[in-house]
Amino acid sequence: MERDPFTGKIIGCAIEVHRALGPGLLESTYQQCLARELELNNIRFQLEHALPVEYKGVRLDCGYRIDVLVENNLILELKAVEEIKGIHKAQLLTYMKLADIQTGLLINFNVKRLIDGISRFKL
Repeated sequence: MERDPFTGKIIGCAIEVHRALGPGLLESTYQQCLARELELNNIRFQLEHALPVEYKGVRLDCGYRIDVLVENNLILELKAVEEIKGIHKAQLLTYMKLADIQTGLLINFNVKRLIDGISRFKL
């Protein structure tokens, strides 16, 4: 996984949440706790950021939401699943394209070591 200071700081926040809680909880719990950790680190973010679909010149609200949009340039897609599947990766990549955001992190909190549950994507 390519490293940069910005995503490194976000990953550090996620690791802190995982250390405190461990695996086995709902995705929504990890989302709220990660939000608190980002606040404590003075990182700007939005939870459940609306993501419209633009189709043939019309913006449509189809109900898509970005789990966490960090400083308007990083998408966090959070999971608490037994195994990351191709559809999870495709979902993040599609969100990145729709939002025109170049970097995304797919974080699965349902692992023993969080570093094993993180995938970084670049468009």
